Amino acid sequence: MKIYTKTGDAGQTSLVGGERVAKCNPRVCAYGDTDELISWLGVLRADALDAGHTELDAELRAIQDDLMLVSAHFAAGREIPKLPVLDDARIAFLESAIDRMDAGLPPLTSFVLPGAPRASANCHVARTVCRRAERTAWAMSALTDADQTGIRYLNRLSDYLFTLARFLSTKKASEEDRWVPQK
Repeated sequence: MKIYTKTGDAGQTSLVGGERVAKCNPRVCAYGDTDELISWLGVLRADALDAGHTELDAELRAIQDDLMLVSAHFAAGREIPKLPVLDDARIAFLESAIDRMDAGLPPLTSFVLPGAPRASANCHVARTVCRRAERTAWAMSALTDADQTGIRYLNRLSDYLFTLARFLSTKKASEEDRWVPQK
């Protein structure tokens, strides 16, 4: 099978289930932004493996799995019986990971500017992509039924990525670059 089909050359694509929609359809935008986020998590996995953090690689791989399911639900124009539902336990998994990392972090007293180490900066990029995916998903949900659990998952994931950025910075013995407004 060829990778190119030419069926999207006129600005249309298929949702899960076969419905044809414009490539600027809110569902396509929501799963497209989520797809970008999945790719950024791949960058974070590579960072984790480069640093020898195999447990973090496994955690991020599980999150990619969750996001593929979220994306599939965003891409479904209707309910697909064989498509599993994202369980609230996956949100609890993120909250537990946030709490675990946060326990060893200094109190947050100001905004943090993204910076070194590179893995931490990459987390901040992933976090901003996650926030965009969440906003796009909310825009989609205003027009059609949307997977609310998936949207909540994106919200919690952005918190996870922020905390992971701080955790990686601290673990690397880097001082966080705090933003303090100048008078």
